[in-house]
Amino acid sequence: MKKSMKALAMLMVSLLVVFALVGCGNTAPAQSSEQPSEQASTEAPAQTSEQASESDSTGGAALKIGATFYSLQNEFTMRMDNAAKKWAEQNGVDYTSYDGNYDASTQLSQVETMIADGCDAIILNPQDAVACAAAVEKAHSAGIPVVGVNTMVESDLLTSYVGSQDVSAGEDIMQYMVDYLGKDAFNIVIIEGPMGQSAQLQRIEGIENIMAKYPNIKELARNTANWSRSEAMTLMETWISTYGDKIDAVIAENDEMALGAREAIEAAGKDIPCIGIDGITDAVTAIQEGRMIASDFQNAEGQMTGALETAVKAIKGEKVEQYYWIPFEMITPDNAADYVNKY
Repeated sequence: MKKSMKALAMLMVSLLVVFALVGCGNTAPAQSSEQPSEQASTEAPAQTSEQASESDSTGGAALKIGATFYSLQNEFTMRMDNAAKKWAEQNGVDYTSYDGNYDASTQLSQVETMIADGCDAIILNPQDAVACAAAVEKAHSAGIPVVGVNTMVESDLLTSYVGSQDVSAGEDIMQYMVDYLGKDAFNIVIIEGPMGQSAQLQRIEGIENIMAKYPNIKELARNTANWSRSEAMTLMETWISTYGDKIDAVIAENDEMALGAREAIEAAGKDIPCIGIDGITDAVTAIQEGRMIASDFQNAEGQMTGALETAVKAIKGEKVEQYYWIPFEMITPDNAADYVNKY
């Protein structure tokens, strides 16, 4: 009798275990804390599948990317910043930008601020190729990827670089001037960008590469105007006063300075050909009007959106290339109309 009672008890326990397991199999899964809230603003842009994967990798929070520019006081860098704001809005990225005001120490402080603010990645458009290496080191130590854009920094810790090859731009404008004048013996003045910035160093290298092929080209003067139209105008006024009609051509490392030089030339009642780099709006107009002979177009929008896309890949742990190059395009009177409001 005892054995029968014991067997019955064991059977009842077994049945209870089976019922419990069946009940567990029908239980609904708990709601994930990473699901998007139904209270989210309807004004937010719809997520693409790529954005959704980005959100998943950051616990549902938008990626946070900061950028420091050597300056936001000229058209080219303003175009980069505007392109970044547009891209960030379209891709659901929290983007903040800073004006470095042509000062490497200011940019270092801005990078420190971005680190403290918890940026997932930093875009660096450095004022000085050597001095801004400290900013890259700071971010690297904090585990934050840094993507350089437009101007280079001398650091092996840089995650990636997106830009255009400035040596080729210097070669382009110098060779174009030679071809335009149709001779290999003439006098030039050269207006450079901020000393020590990679664009200044590499563009003058390209200019000198072409000059070496034409030993009868004489350089009357060379000085910096710091990418500034007003500084270039003042500098050109001095050169006109010093050299007068000896100046046959002006080689400027960017359009702002070429335009400033041209203003001084016109004010003096002269017509000296000027060439620049960037393809900014006023330069395109000046080419159409015959006030500048050409400009080597640099794609600000392409560089900046490329830098942001590279930063997102780096945040997600995807492989990125060391360099991404976007070619220059020469704007001439024949094709200037194609560059009016191109971006």
